[in-house]
Amino acid sequence: MLEKKGFRIVERNWRMGHLEVDLIAESRKEIVFAEVKARTTTYGGKMPEEYVDENKKRRITAAANAYIKYRKIEKTPRFDIIGILVNPRTNEITYCNHLENAFQPGLRTISSASFSGIWRWAHRGKTIGKK
Repeated sequence: MLEKKGFRIVERNWRMGHLEVDLIAESRKEIVFAEVKARTTTYGGKMPEEYVDENKKRRITAAANAYIKYRKIEKTPRFDIIGILVNPRTNEITYCNHLENAFQPGLRTISSASFSGIWRWAHRGKTIGKK
């Protein structure tokens, strides 16, 4: 879906410590951090994308901040949510909704002050951080 809109997928399931982003894609001007919610039914009438709560948004924002700092990204960030319904018998996608700019986090950067003067992340065998 993002590739059809002109974005290049740069990471899938990117993790740093306890932080995670499902998809990271970029264009010439933007970097997109996307949360993908897939379900087999609409539990209680809720669509998959409605399961992204404020806590999850904060975690995605923290992961995006870590990624931006780690990779020294200078593009405009965007936060998307992709909701998918899958038929459990056929594995066919029956519903797909891409919410562009689904939420706008408050301005925040990751700094040593955010983590009591010490921050460290392990990513793919590398430890980065500051003491």
